[in-house]
Order: sequence, then structure tokens, then C-alpha cells
Amino acid sequence: MVAQVDARYRSYGMGRYARRLFSYAMFEGRPLTTRGRFFNPVVFAWLRLLAAWPGQPRVRRPIFITGLGRSGTTILGVLLSLHRDVGFLNEPKALWHLVDPRQDLNGNYAAAGGVYRLGAGDAGARAQCTAHRLFARYLTTSRSTRVLDKYPELIFRADYVLSLFPDAKLIFITRSGADAVPSVVKWSERLGVQTHAGTDDWWGRNDVKWHYLRKELILGDPAYRAVWPLATASLDQTNRAALEWILTMREGLAQERAHPGAVVRMAYESLLADPAAELDRLQRQCGLEPDPAVATYARERVYENPTKSRPVLLPAVEALFTSTMHELGFEY
Repeated sequence: MVAQVDARYRSYGMGRYARRLFSYAMFEGRPLTTRGRFFNPVVFAWLRLLAAWPGQPRVRRPIFITGLGRSGTTILGVLLSLHRDVGFLNEPKALWHLVDPRQDLNGNYAAAGGVYRLGAGDAGARAQCTAHRLFARYLTTSRSTRVLDKYPELIFRADYVLSLFPDAKLIFITRSGADAVPSVVKWSERLGVQTHAGTDDWWGRNDVKWHYLRKELILGDPAYRAVWPLATASLDQTNRAALEWILTMREGLAQERAHPGAVVRMAYESLLADPAAELDRLQRQCGLEPDPAVATYARERVYENPTKSRPVLLPAVEALFTSTMHELGFEY
């Protein structure tokens, strides 16, 4: 589906549909595993123009969807994009690349130099000016009043985001690892591609994202000492995905404790069980007056996913995985 929307979405009005297409075409950029990368020079030229245009606009109360991909981040963004005030950007990594190119973990636009963690000290005057100019001008051109940005890895940059936007809300989505891990593996199987430059899949170009993750988040943290010998370039997809899930869930829980007023947790399973109630709660916590269109579309679009097989993990990974499942409240 183009821009993650279907025919039913269009029935909610051409204004909402056009806003979503405009967001997709002019602000998000096309990552490695998608078609249409030939259009990226146009997107970057447009974004550079907006970033260079004089002025000091300020963005108020942006909302960021974070967590692990394949955990309901996209469907949540699409549902909330039907809110009358919301402009939704689905992983606008082209935009963020102009704010700070170190954010490119997949090698979409930079072959090297990516980092998982950015802190308050990285949110300097230039980054603040660029971020506010781009997001504010996105709101103006999309005729929206609230930014909704789905970018899962921002959970590792909460202090950075809150330094750029002190009144931001970060939605942190959790999902059972027993379901999320197989979904990540299947994503690479379905959408991974071979090019003249190598393999492009969940782990970026030639595993660049995995190398960033293992070097910065695993090998640099004594809490993961038990898996240091396993975190090699040859580790299989399932155990890699399990480690990414563990790291992401633990980071989100830590950020929720550190920023209780800014981080809003939502369980994917709760969204499936009662989408109307969960979306009502989420909108209110993010300072949005609930829009009936959001709940109505959720009843049509949200459905239960079949339970997946328990992933087969190496013992050291399994121990971390099980303890994280228990910390999230899952029986395992």
C-alpha cells in the first residue's frame, strides 16, 4: 500500500488522504528496501530549502512513536493520522538526516558514522534550529497542528528528543517478544533485497545496523556480558532480533522511569483487545481531543494476529529474553 493507507482510509475524506500522501512523498524519503529511491534527490532538495529558509518557528507538543519495529508502530501511526489535527510522518529519516546524519543506522543515506544514542548534549543550537524549522514547516504545508513522528529508535535518544522538544510525548510500544522476534525475521525474508552493493534488509546495508547495535549497546554494557561472545557478525537472524527486542524493551522501561511525564507506554496486545478504549486513553495522554474517526477506522483495520511459535534462542540470549518477558508482565 502506498503511504501505508488503503481504500477504506480514503473514505475518511480527500483532505486526510492528500495529507498522508504529501507527507509520504515530500518528507519521509525512501529507505534502502523500498522502491522510488530515484525521488530522494527531490525530497532532500525540498527539505534543505525548508531548513535554510530564515525564521525561528517553534513546534509545540510533538508526538513520537517509539519502540521496536514490528510491534504495532506503523498501524498506530496510521490510525492516529486520521485525527483532524495530526500530520503523520512514518520514519522520516531523510528529515532527521538533515538534523543530524549520525541518526542513520541502516545506511539509507550515510554509509558510516551512525550512532544509537544521542543525548541532551547533542541537541545543539544548529540541531534545534533545523528540527524546529523542518517540523514547523511540515505542519504548515500539510495543514496540520500536531506532529506525529513514528521513529522506533528514538527510544534510545529520549534525552536528545526532549532537549529539542521539551514538551514532546514519546509513545513507547511494547509487544511480546514471542511474537515480535519472528515478525522481525520474516520481515527480512520478505523484503530483504540483494543489490550490487550487497544485502539490504532489516539490518541495513550489509548488516551496518547490527554492527552499530552490537558495538554500542551490547559490547559496551556489562549487563550483557553473558552474550558478548555471541554478538558476532555471524550471529543468526533470530538471536539478533531477540537481542534487539531485549535492548529496546529494557531501554523503553528505563526511559519511562526517567521521564514519567513524557513517556507514554502502550501494549500492542491492549490495542488489539480494545482499540477504542486504548486509543482514547492515548490521545488524551498526548493532549489530543479524541477524534471519532480514529476509533472507527481502528474497528475496521485492527485485527488479532495469530500467535507465533516461540523463538529458539541460544541459552544466554534465552535467559535475558525470559527475564525481559517477565518484567513486561508476560507469562513465559
